[in-house]
Amino acid sequence: MNPSINIKHGNTQRIQSIDLLRGIVMIIMALDHCRDLLHYGSSIDQDPLDFNTTTPFLFFSRWITHFCAPTFVFLSGTGIFLYGSKSRTKKQVAKFLFTRGLWLLFIEIFLIDPSWNFIFSEFYLQVIWAIGISMIILSALQFLPYTVLLITGIIIVCGHNLLDKIVIDEPFWPSVIWSMIHQDHTYQLNDHFLLIIHYPFLPWLGLMILGYCIGKLYLPQTQQAYRRKFLFGSGAAAIVLFIIFRTWNLYGEMHNWTQQKTGIFTLLDFVKTTKYPPSLLFMLMTIGPALITLSFAENITGTGWFSSKILVFGKVPFFYYILHVPLIHIIAWILFFAGGHHWSDLDFSHHRDGSMPYGSGHSLFVVYLVWISVIIILYFPCRWYAKYKATHKNWWLSYV
Repeated sequence: MNPSINIKHGNTQRIQSIDLLRGIVMIIMALDHCRDLLHYGSSIDQDPLDFNTTTPFLFFSRWITHFCAPTFVFLSGTGIFLYGSKSRTKKQVAKFLFTRGLWLLFIEIFLIDPSWNFIFSEFYLQVIWAIGISMIILSALQFLPYTVLLITGIIIVCGHNLLDKIVIDEPFWPSVIWSMIHQDHTYQLNDHFLLIIHYPFLPWLGLMILGYCIGKLYLPQTQQAYRRKFLFGSGAAAIVLFIIFRTWNLYGEMHNWTQQKTGIFTLLDFVKTTKYPPSLLFMLMTIGPALITLSFAENITGTGWFSSKILVFGKVPFFYYILHVPLIHIIAWILFFAGGHHWSDLDFSHHRDGSMPYGSGHSLFVVYLVWISVIIILYFPCRWYAKYKATHKNWWLSYV
């Protein structure tokens, strides 16, 4: 049996290499959010990618987490293809994608946003929003012939940077619609409500479509050797294209790299690409290594101690996502109160993530310790839920 396939309970099967990569990016993602909620630099609103204030290690702690969102969105597309390949009609897949997309939009606004900053007057459209709206659109696009859909994904991913110079600030509603599509923007809706669009969906939709098309490689008739070769070759090609386009600042990135004060900072500027919205070079830089990792993960059976732990997170990523931010908040409060502070010292009025007062953060060493603690703590509820999903067939399990 192909070691990347784990078959359970009749016709239900999971691709272990996909779960493994998804588990890796979920673990790395928690590092970024621990830094957001605990680091001193975050508490004073410093950008970890700002060369005037950052250090190479702080930059790396932020930069490495750039791999998470594009990889997860890409694998979401792959998962959608595999969902539809299990004796389901296109209409059944469309219904599932449409309803799950609406569910994710609801969760983003009414659960995830408040769990970040406890402010119900600020609406952040971030990665869950981008996945949700992309699923809704893909519910219609998946009726297209495979080749047409693949070409559509390639055109969006490779060509969306041609839209970078289109900026619509007014009228209001055309500006909002364009921002949802391709323009990172913040809107003061009225005296009380703020709308922040961090994840314009167009490039993320293109990435999800390509992930959907890659799903064809995981059909039973595809030879593992061919799949591994294709994944490795595609990943290597993406990295080579990134290096070529980035070296000469040719296309696909609004931020051109320049020589910095030291060689290491010049290198950091070279890999400092735009995430909001993700540029072509950002996607090449992140998806290239992800595809190569996916290729190598083919030979991992999931029976090893370390890989089996990572697989747990990859099997229940949304459940993990919902739990991890409140847990980081709780740990941040414990550390805050242990330092002699009181509940009244917390600040729930600012626009930063979390509730820590200005200047109350910790060192990166503490951030990393908390990160490791979060992963260890969450392993147990995630393991329980993964087993529950594997042994139950309730319809709502597909939505969590």
